[in-house]
Amino acid sequence: MAQKPSIPKGTRDFSPVEMAKRNYIFQTIREVYALYGFQQIETPAMENLSTLMGKYGEEGDKLLFKILNSGDFLHGITPDEVATTSTLKLAARFCEKGLRYDLTVPFARYVVQHRDELTLPFKRYQVQPVWRADRPQKGRYREFYQFDGDVVGSDSLLNEVELMQIVDTVFRRFGVRVCIKINNRKILTGIAEVIGAADKIVDITVAIDKLDKIGLDNVNAELREAGLSETQVEQLQPIIRLSGSNQEKLATMREVLRESETGLRGIEETEFILSRLGSLACDTAATNPTAGAATAVLANPIELDLTLARGLNYYTGAIFEVKALDVQIGSITGGGRYDNLTGIFGMPGLSGVGISFGVDRIFDVLNALDAYPKEAVSTTQLLFVNFGEREADYCLQALRSVREAGIRAELYPDAAKMKKQMSYANAKQIPFVALVGESEMADHKITLKNMQTGDQQSVTVDELINTLNA
Repeated sequence: MAQKPSIPKGTRDFSPVEMAKRNYIFQTIREVYALYGFQQIETPAMENLSTLMGKYGEEGDKLLFKILNSGDFLHGITPDEVATTSTLKLAARFCEKGLRYDLTVPFARYVVQHRDELTLPFKRYQVQPVWRADRPQKGRYREFYQFDGDVVGSDSLLNEVELMQIVDTVFRRFGVRVCIKINNRKILTGIAEVIGAADKIVDITVAIDKLDKIGLDNVNAELREAGLSETQVEQLQPIIRLSGSNQEKLATMREVLRESETGLRGIEETEFILSRLGSLACDTAATNPTAGAATAVLANPIELDLTLARGLNYYTGAIFEVKALDVQIGSITGGGRYDNLTGIFGMPGLSGVGISFGVDRIFDVLNALDAYPKEAVSTTQLLFVNFGEREADYCLQALRSVREAGIRAELYPDAAKMKKQMSYANAKQIPFVALVGESEMADHKITLKNMQTGDQQSVTVDELINTLNA
């Protein structure tokens, strides 16, 4: 008995309708990036493991899909070594390449490799699949697409401002309400310094980043397990629970971090971004909670969230995360400043900042909200019924004019029974059907049928085009 075909857990097939929806997402984001002067690049699906390892922290390294070396990958390794060597060490000997975990590290490698060809600052966008050996669950896949935009070669915080404008514009075009959360790694570093735990910054950020998922008690338990004293854990509580407007939070943190030069720099950077966005009316809803509905629809709220501590080790300044307000799902966009990412590839000091749209999660959000424009998911607009060879030849001539006018149209390939051809049109939700028989050919006309209303009219090709393009 033949084995039933299947796909790996955490991956998906996409139907034609689903691909139409995804292409709408891709095209919308592409158009917004282009408005801001970004250019598209692509990088290989697999990278050398030396490029990927150590860039995502210990947890990230475990989630890398590693590719066995070609040929006899066990050559030169004894059975005893296989039996006694740790899995990670064996993987290092068996595997020289891995599937990319994200698009940012490959981009950093690209910049270093092609430095002489680039004009700085370099603004790029990239949409490709990435892979993570994670546990599949709702909104979390092992293979998924990211849609990144990055600017390298500029320290200006105006880049962060523009990226937030891009995020705001994209989700307004989608018609999805989101909250844009912002923090700064320098603020988090300052917090670790003032409680006397500067060496625990990674442990602290990893723990508090889980606040929404595991709750305050479990976050505190993780902090204690990481070696923080009860006093230090207690000092973190007001910071973790900080509330109020963005300005009130910044004022409180400026006082808390008054002895930390790094922390105060983070405050200044965050103030700059929020103030510029405020002048552009991008954070109206966050800074003015009493704003009316007419004002709120202009943009999405931007909120300073000190528990936002994205786990990727390369962020050094501003960090961002976007949450959908009307659908329960994880982050649908994220990013931040990574001042020296290219330094790991031999080009120190090149500053960069970027964002990543989680296309698969955005797809799920738009599905949940049924937020796709009808024209974005429609396929064929017009089907010509096939009554026979002579009629089909006539239809082919009409089809050429119809398609040149930008109307998506097709001719049923076989002279099948009318019921079968109409069923085909209904199954594909084709809104119009063209009928051409002996009388239509004699009069140089086409009978156009509206499949929703059942109405029919006799029209010329030009009249048909005007009707469908109206």
